[in-house]
Amino acid sequence: MSVTPLWTSAEIATATGGTASADFIVAGVAYDSREVGPGDLFVALTGESTNGHRFVPQAFAQGVVGVIVSEPCDEPHVRVADTTAALNALGAASRARTNAKIIGVTGSVGKTGTKEALFAALDRGLPSRAHRSVKSYNNHVGVPLSLARMPRDAKFGVFEMGMNHASELDALTRLVRPHVALVTAIAPAHSAFFSGEEAIADAKGEIFRGLEPDGTAIIPYDSPHRDRLIAAAEPYAAHILTFGRDKRADVHATEAMRGPHGTLINAIVPGGQLTFTLAMPGEHWVSNALAVIAAVEAVGGDLAAAGLALAEMAGMPGRGARRHVAVPGGEALLIDESYNANPASMAATIRELGHEKATRKMALLGEMRELGADSDAYHAALAQPLIDANAEIAILVGAGMTPLAESLAGKMEVAHVADAAAARDRLAEMLRPGDAVLVKGSNAIGLASVVHALAGDIL
Repeated sequence: MSVTPLWTSAEIATATGGTASADFIVAGVAYDSREVGPGDLFVALTGESTNGHRFVPQAFAQGVVGVIVSEPCDEPHVRVADTTAALNALGAASRARTNAKIIGVTGSVGKTGTKEALFAALDRGLPSRAHRSVKSYNNHVGVPLSLARMPRDAKFGVFEMGMNHASELDALTRLVRPHVALVTAIAPAHSAFFSGEEAIADAKGEIFRGLEPDGTAIIPYDSPHRDRLIAAAEPYAAHILTFGRDKRADVHATEAMRGPHGTLINAIVPGGQLTFTLAMPGEHWVSNALAVIAAVEAVGGDLAAAGLALAEMAGMPGRGARRHVAVPGGEALLIDESYNANPASMAATIRELGHEKATRKMALLGEMRELGADSDAYHAALAQPLIDANAEIAILVGAGMTPLAESLAGKMEVAHVADAAAARDRLAEMLRPGDAVLVKGSNAIGLASVVHALAGDIL
């Protein structure tokens, strides 16, 4: 357990309006019984399909020291009327007590990678004093959980916020109350729920509504929705910083040279210049890195340390991790982008596949979900990036990929399969030494299972 407790039972009771049955001190907070460990607080959430109270005995068996419950409990607990409301209140109490500089991150693409890179940059400059939301905990329960987990002595807090409907970000940002609110990019994601990209930009612009006084909005200059985002920020932001490749952006790259060990970037920042190497490949990562530098600048972080962190950052599982996997006679390169997909991120990662030095280039792509009436067109449009990348084989997963399969007919070898299991089998049959294969699709397609199977992961 940490020297400085995360929460005492008395503090939890005060924050949530509950009643503590005993004195206890917790070092962590979780609502998933599979993630709890020694010293944690378990929050027994209830929903339409599950009731966390069923897992209270399991949580104590795994070492938790207390629980938040709304039902009778014989173990140390804080009893509340509504556990979901209690988690929200605990997150709000954490935000109220901290002196940390808080950064909120959203966007149609790149928000998790940017959040992780921003955390790495701040942690490099001030080790063990930065905090961030883990995984993609960016919704109405993930955000308060991430807030509740923030150490009392944190100097920086980085929180990812997501949405797939209007007004969702409004509620989240008012809980997080960021000093800096960052939008990575606007692209067709969850477009089934919006009338167009302008409506998506408006929904993402809600993040600015929670800005603290003297807060800073960070906006992608190169976005066609830049002016719309600036207009959304102006009523709430004391400062607006833009980032991008255009030289008129406040933070921009004068040079980005791809090399064997990454991309060397010369960046202009307000009042100076920064040169650093970016380990993660791709033009989209150049944009993400400039956003990170802008955010570090806005909170007064160490820019030199941020540059070092970006040079050291490796790909995350599901979001760019590169793995060499054994195949008969040698190895193949597996590029793991399996966590999620939309048209912009698909095109960006396919372009990067084109830069790989490989005997053959292959793409295993799962259908993209929640694209609405334009879904067929978005899928078919991936044909040209695949052709430009010199891909020789495309394994396409799901009925939504039919338009792409039809567009690629006669242009490369295509295998169109129903599900991840069939894709795994086809890829295993086709993969040869020296190949490079990109795996990407909407999370619901389950392509992470293909990655784990090929890599021989023990789960």
